[in-house]
Amino acid sequence: MTDMTAQKEKSHQKKMEKLKENIDASIESASLERGVCILLTGNGKGKTSSAFGMVMRALGYGHKVAVVQFIKGEQLSGEELYLRDQCPQVKFYQMGTGFTWDTQDRSGDIAAAEKTWAVAEEALADKQYDLVVLDELTYMLSFKYLDKQRVLNALQNRPFEQSLVVTGRGGGSELAELADTVSEVKEIKHAYNEGVMARKGVDF
Repeated sequence: MTDMTAQKEKSHQKKMEKLKENIDASIESASLERGVCILLTGNGKGKTSSAFGMVMRALGYGHKVAVVQFIKGEQLSGEELYLRDQCPQVKFYQMGTGFTWDTQDRSGDIAAAEKTWAVAEEALADKQYDLVVLDELTYMLSFKYLDKQRVLNALQNRPFEQSLVVTGRGGGSELAELADTVSEVKEIKHAYNEGVMARKGVDF
């Protein structure tokens, strides 16, 4: 080993020791154990995919999971097929009206949203659920299909140990403030904009 290589190795080791020290300190300072609220937002692809990754993670530990999807439901999706066929223990509910820009029926969409929210609200009040996923809930707030304060109250007052994932663009600053973790998925490029069709098993 040359002197230069040895110097690089020593420098790398010091950097990693410092990094480990910082990480260990962060872990040690996190002493509060409770459920968390995660908001996955932004205009990029992958918010629902990330949420379902957490569903798989929770199921790996034998946790009880509820998934409520707003907006989606007319077209079958891979996650729906998998959960219905392979994970009957998961409470799974879809609003079933499809995209609101397709229905163009505000009163009908509001009625469907309220019916779906009743299912979500029940799961949020049930301490048997370790994880609740509310997919595309943000649109219901942006379009004012649901009473914002009622939604925020239910999210805030859920059982202490229950974790929650909310997905969708927007949703307002109050939702972001309520969440413990907020991640923004940013679009850099999207195949759809180049005329590439949505692909089964990747996009739905």
